[in-house]
Amino acid sequence: MSPVPARPLPLDLEGVAFSVGRGAQAGLSKRRMRAGDLDRPFHGVRRRRGAADNGLLAVCRAYAVRMKPAQAFSHETAAALWGVPLDGHRRGGAAGSKVAPDRERGDARPDGQRALHVSALHGGPRPRCAGVTGHVLSDPAVFILLRQELPVVDPATVWLQLAATSRFDELVAAGDHLVLTPRRATPGAERPYTTVEELRRRVSAFSGRGRRLAVEALPWIRDGAESARETRLRLNLVRWGLPEPVLNAAIRSSRGAFIAFGDLVYPEFKVLVEYEGEQHRTDARQFYRDIERHEALQRAGWVLIRETKESPRVGPRSAPTRAARALRARGWRG
Repeated sequence: MSPVPARPLPLDLEGVAFSVGRGAQAGLSKRRMRAGDLDRPFHGVRRRRGAADNGLLAVCRAYAVRMKPAQAFSHETAAALWGVPLDGHRRGGAAGSKVAPDRERGDARPDGQRALHVSALHGGPRPRCAGVTGHVLSDPAVFILLRQELPVVDPATVWLQLAATSRFDELVAAGDHLVLTPRRATPGAERPYTTVEELRRRVSAFSGRGRRLAVEALPWIRDGAESARETRLRLNLVRWGLPEPVLNAAIRSSRGAFIAFGDLVYPEFKVLVEYEGEQHRTDARQFYRDIERHEALQRAGWVLIRETKESPRVGPRSAPTRAARALRARGWRG
């Protein structure tokens, strides 16, 4: 005898996560909500199994249906929702970032993925749920914003939270991302997310874990770095004793005609240092545009130093060494 098909879900519950309370209000029985066609991403939450998505955004939306007022995603989870570039093992619970479960700390979700970070603000109870690392935030400066319709702590708070677990370069790159004013505005995106002035104000009043690193990293944050690779390259150039470059500056010909924007620019010496990602090699159209751009820079008397993920970090072929050689050839006395 064939099994009886499960009762169809109401249309407003198809394709979305819902609480068992909402399911009951929609007429679903307890038995129906235990049926095998429903996934259980968190306690008290259901969603259609065939539509299950373990990407960070979908998992956060699944947990959000059980969140209380004055709770918000925080720490690495909020950082990922703000688009902060994190090392692969810390990307806020994104699919593919697996850890062994730790039942005391809630370090993994039931599906084996990294736990979500959720905080209660202003004295609320610590969030407790399998697959969630709960926190209580008492800082009165913390506030909640909506990011992709999800409650997240404000960007300055995220940056301070990252200071407790990040390395120096990673924390500077996170700050660069949060204060960036992009050359090309994205519709609906209000950038920058925060400012250096706001970070400075928050750091001055901060006494929590990571304060020392936050104080050290803050002076190195700049508006203009459009990727973590650019940030790390800038820091490496300065560590090698080179002058600090101008970020994302417009390069023009002797007649004032626009040629290009440069990542890390030394206008006085007409030296340009850039990081080239894989798309510059694999995208034929991008590759051709790069050739034209490079030729235009050469005609205008510029030297272009390029770094890729395969470039050596030290030695005569490293970007800092090649940049120093080019600068000295143009009159730099460092």
